[in-house]
Order: sequence, then C-alpha cells, then structure tokens
Amino acid sequence: MPWLVAGLGNPGERYAATRHNIGAMVAAALAEADGQRFRKARFVPVESAEIRVGPDRLILARSLLYMNESGPSYAGLAKKFDVDLGHLIAVHDELDLPFGAIRVKQGGGNNGHNGLKSLQSALRSPDYLRIRCGIGRPPGRQDPADFVLDPFGKREAEGVGVMVQEAADAVRSLVLVGLAETQNRFNKPGPAAGV
Repeated sequence: MPWLVAGLGNPGERYAATRHNIGAMVAAALAEADGQRFRKARFVPVESAEIRVGPDRLILARSLLYMNESGPSYAGLAKKFDVDLGHLIAVHDELDLPFGAIRVKQGGGNNGHNGLKSLQSALRSPDYLRIRCGIGRPPGRQDPADFVLDPFGKREAEGVGVMVQEAADAVRSLVLVGLAETQNRFNKPGPAAGV
C-alpha cells in the first residue's frame, strides 16, 4: 500500500516562503532529494510527485487550493491511490511548538489549524499521522493569522533549512520504522538539532 505525504500550504509564489507553507517545503525537499518534479494530478486539485523510501511508494502532494479548503485535495488523492489513514502523513506548521522543534504523532485535535480542520473534515477522521513543525508564537500582539502568512525572518533562515530536512527525515523514518521509533528519535524537548 502506498503512502501519501500531504505537504500543507497555500499555492502560488506569494505564499511559497511563508511559515504556513513549511509542510509544502518539506514535500518539495523530499521530491528534490529524489530528483522528482511535481505535476498536476488528473481530476484532483493537487500537484504530486512520487518517490520510494525503501520498498515503499510515497506520493508527495501539495494542494492547489488554499489551506482552509485543501482537505478534499488530499482526501481525493488518498481515495484515488487507496491510501488508508495509517499511511497518510500531514506535514504542517505548529504555533504551539518553539521554532525549529519537530513533533510526530497520530490523531488528535486540529488546534485551530485551518488546513487540519479541512483535512479532518474531508477524511471524516482525525486519525492520520502528523509531523508538526514548530514556528513559535508571534511577537507582541501580532495576530497569529498574519504571522503564519509572513515569510520566515532573516534570523530564522538557517534554522528553516534544518527543520525542513529534519521533518523530511521524520517522514522517511515513519515509513521505514513506524510511529513509536520515529517519536523516540524526533520528539525531543527542544528545537531540532542545530537550530
């Protein structure tokens, strides 16, 4: 059975480098490391690329719809490729984790994240795998909705690359060794190593 990696984000150049697009950045890094390119999927508003991790086939996906309505894109692709919930990995930004931290889990709430709300609604279940990429809380009184749509700051630039690679490694680990071992390796108290 194939795996589906939902790299949550917003489509278009305007949002490409924003905090909300860390999931899409991770999907892009996985494709690039394997020399693959994204192509528009037929009949589903999503672009996808395919890689292998060990013997397993991974479909990397980025929705062509905005975050708050992207769930049906991923659910449609999961249905098309007969991917069950235990093989669907959503990679997304997380305000409640310090910048650079990675956490891996299965199921749980959406914590107000519009992409997760849409995905949960489309799948009719919260029981998919998640790789949560910490972006931290906005400074001062900045609205979190504005903060997530801002590009990463200059001081975060190096750490973003490390976090993207760490999250990509977490995807590979989920496929190769499963949830428990991946959590042991990646769910550390502080930010990702080197951040």
